[in-house]
Amino acid sequence: MIKVEGLYKSFHDRLILENIDVNFYKGKPNLVIGASGSGKSVLIKCLVGLLEPEKGSIFYDDRNFLSMDYEKKQIIRREIGMLFQNNALFDSLTVQENIEFPLKMFSNLKPEERIDRVNDCLAKVNLQNSNHKFPAEISGGMKKRVGIARAIALEIKYLFCDEPNSGLDPLTSRVIDDLILQLTTDMGITTIINSHDMKTVLDIGENIIFIHKGKKWWQGSKADIPEARKSNPELNAFFRASF
Repeated sequence: MIKVEGLYKSFHDRLILENIDVNFYKGKPNLVIGASGSGKSVLIKCLVGLLEPEKGSIFYDDRNFLSMDYEKKQIIRREIGMLFQNNALFDSLTVQENIEFPLKMFSNLKPEERIDRVNDCLAKVNLQNSNHKFPAEISGGMKKRVGIARAIALEIKYLFCDEPNSGLDPLTSRVIDDLILQLTTDMGITTIINSHDMKTVLDIGENIIFIHKGKKWWQGSKADIPEARKSNPELNAFFRASF
């Protein structure tokens, strides 16, 4: 689990995040939603250490990330997998080499052990026997699955997904949603998804955080949304504008 307490972040005296308190749960897809400029991307960057908040605490399973020195933060970072919006695959490397890249950088596995791990990750995303293809030779949905395979290569505890369905057709988007949900459940990881795709929110949103003007405006599950929209005009307006 990741717990955020009293988080504040500003840029040039402009307050971006104000007193954010939120829990992201293990084994569940945790979705962060909100309009552009609401602060949700800044929140994610604070969580992974790309930005330093002025105030507050971030706990990774009771470990206070913000109070750690550089070396201890690196331990946490090696437990984090990132799925980027544009996949961030290396065009000059094969699928196998892309997935193997973090294993070479951050593990002590022998070459044959690395290949076994690559094949295991490819099986998890249903891309067996794609090892020697290059990114230019596979579809957008397959690239996304390779990105997921690389993100989980190090047997992570936390997975961050930035707009995982960006640029995908509706059918492929649902495949990616189902895959992320399955991996989250099967691996028992804490998954945080930054998303504008309301179909994703309504399909797999077991824990949803709505950020509005830098504040946590609402938190609940997909089952809570219909009732919450009746009493929360900002949440209702956001959903109406998203369809």
